[in-house]
Amino acid sequence: MDTDLAAAYERCRELHREHGRTYYLATRLLPAWKRRHVHALYGFTRFADEIVDRTESQPPAQRAAELNAWSTSFLAGLRGEPVEDPLLPAVLHTIAVFGLDLEDFEKFLHSMEMDLTVTGYPTYEDLLGYMEGSAAVIGTMMLPILGSSDPVAAREPARQLGFAFQLTNFIRDIAEDLARGRVYLPEEHLVEFGVTVDDLRAGVTTPAIRALIKAEVAQAREHYAAAAPGIPLLEPASQACMRTAFQLYGGILDEIEAANYDVFVRRATVPNRRRAAVAVRSLLTRPGTPVHLAA
Repeated sequence: MDTDLAAAYERCRELHREHGRTYYLATRLLPAWKRRHVHALYGFTRFADEIVDRTESQPPAQRAAELNAWSTSFLAGLRGEPVEDPLLPAVLHTIAVFGLDLEDFEKFLHSMEMDLTVTGYPTYEDLLGYMEGSAAVIGTMMLPILGSSDPVAAREPARQLGFAFQLTNFIRDIAEDLARGRVYLPEEHLVEFGVTVDDLRAGVTTPAIRALIKAEVAQAREHYAAAAPGIPLLEPASQACMRTAFQLYGGILDEIEAANYDVFVRRATVPNRRRAAVAVRSLLTRPGTPVHLAA
């Protein structure tokens, strides 16, 4: 591996370690040769997200220009043109190694563009449309790297796991997203429970908000249930990683539930002791064993 490519993979690993603690822990359970490719995909998606969010003091048009320039560089790299970028060589190499579907990357970049102008979603179907690009495609990008005994059967569970992880983040990060001017809870759900965006901004968990969050947690768990059959279909060497990620992300929902659905007092995190116990248990679990949220 040449020096620039090695440096790009290392940059992706650093981004993953810094920003994706739960998933990074899970990837430690993968064989080393798979691990760097997962870091590459995380680095790609995280850097695009950083363009959208870390420059939020800039006008949307300026952020859109930055995202477009980076996307253009990515597309040039796909055509085999030289790319001057600290991390793109890694994802381009990963795409080439596994023959990843380029449409997934196009959908992802489109959802990142949506974050520049779209601040809310009228219905859950609308939100799912956004998450198709921001979450479901991450699952299908990952599938060839993880490997599967039945890639066709594993595809939909992989998509569902993307939905589950992202909904977990949306529930946990309501206050953080509000600070960015975005609401990822569908308007139809707010209306159903008699909650307004101003109620959420107040940061006080009223009975109506508590009922809303409880319903959103139940929705996320439906996606976890739909994702569960896919993990035993993965290559045995990949199952401990995804079993751990599945249970630790699901554990965030447990923490929210334990806090009586108050997502404003503190950011829900899984305690380190439980994180370690889940990882060890996943390593000791026989491949092919069904997975569930209770850890």
